[in-house]
Amino acid sequence: MLPFHTCDVFTDRAFHGNPLAIVLKADGLTPAQMQTIAREFNLSETIFVQAPANPAHTARVRIFFPTAEIPFAGHPTIGCAIHLAEAMESAGDYSRLLVLEEEAGLVPVQVWRKAGRTTAEFVAPVVPHAVSDASDRAAALDPVRLAAALGLDAGEIGFAAHRPGLWQGGPRFLYVPVAGLDSLARARPLQPGWSAQMQAGGVDSMYVYAPGLDCDYRARMFSPTAGIPEDPATGSASAILAAQLIASGALAEGETRLTLHQGVEMGRPSVIGLTARVTGTALSEVRIAGEAVPISEGRIRVP
Repeated sequence: MLPFHTCDVFTDRAFHGNPLAIVLKADGLTPAQMQTIAREFNLSETIFVQAPANPAHTARVRIFFPTAEIPFAGHPTIGCAIHLAEAMESAGDYSRLLVLEEEAGLVPVQVWRKAGRTTAEFVAPVVPHAVSDASDRAAALDPVRLAAALGLDAGEIGFAAHRPGLWQGGPRFLYVPVAGLDSLARARPLQPGWSAQMQAGGVDSMYVYAPGLDCDYRARMFSPTAGIPEDPATGSASAILAAQLIASGALAEGETRLTLHQGVEMGRPSVIGLTARVTGTALSEVRIAGEAVPISEGRIRVP
């Protein structure tokens, strides 16, 4: 039996944010066994903690959707780092740097506790960049087709200088700005247009966002093909959003800090901190920050 913990990530309140399962002592598991356990938890992601390849690092981790392994994800990185740091520390404030070996590369995570609240911030392992191998980029980004795939009118696609885009940074997403929070609330994947857009873009996930009221942007992330009808908080997509924002003229040179809300329409509100550093006209670093709340612990059978 393997020890596991669950937590809610990108929130400071239980039963909000994005649930995560953390499986410890996973060194002896095969990828097939990890996939079976992830399917059993049936959360958007499950992270498996192993001994690091380099003893100078904190841990090696493997991250799984219910349907497949992924090289990097934000909410498992945040939740796992907070869990590991809290296990290392006694009561009181602290600041600790962890380094996680993920399939996408090394991910440094700064974790700190202040006034009883613990926050983690990671540096994205890949600077976001454009998807270069979309099978039909023009079709994937066509507002009329996107509107049909989301149950919206074409005039609701885009706002200000924000237009649809395809970006990646480990995972890849189709980014669709919509006119406002009403459009965002009504958006939903509709067939057959949805599958056609995913195929044209060479992606399986769509990040839909609008200007926020009490935040900079509010978002929803749909990925039914990957077994995630809707995700309450998507750290990787939030990091890659920086590329979409710089293409839309929304990031100035230097460092910009933004607050993103996701999961509101699901009843699982999440708060994600995005920091983007622009050098000249290009992204040079992206960081994602958030909190996590422990929910449960136990032991799970080895498949």
